[in-house]
Amino acid sequence: MARVTDASSSTARLKVLVYSDDSSVRQQVILALGRRPHPDLPEVEYVEVATEPVVIQHMDTGTIALAILDGEAVPAGGMGIAKQLKDEIFRCPPILVLTGRPQDAWLATWSRAEAAVPHPIDPIQLAEAVVRLLRDRVPSTT
Repeated sequence: MARVTDASSSTARLKVLVYSDDSSVRQQVILALGRRPHPDLPEVEYVEVATEPVVIQHMDTGTIALAILDGEAVPAGGMGIAKQLKDEIFRCPPILVLTGRPQDAWLATWSRAEAAVPHPIDPIQLAEAVVRLLRDRVPSTT
């Protein structure tokens, strides 16, 4: 898993990977963000994933613009996966970790995730974090 990732080359859609073993968490994330989290960004295409090996398989393609990983997932938590991805993928795309509670944000720092949002998911807080991370992935048109 030593790929160079650069999802910014595609402006048609941004692929966002959403990982959780719980399908309701994945749906909460997708519903909170919608097809276009911000008017300045292209539409988002979601890749729903329920297992760690499939996360790694998708991240290895180099087409993912952002990964949202559930830190409470079992058996592989999102923070451990984030750390592995950051260690093994050259120019790894940004990662947002969903933490069990606000006080766990420091763990996301250990995982090298660029952002953390606590459960229960606040749609506004999640959208703000995602927009901030995706803006850097979209080439400027000005």
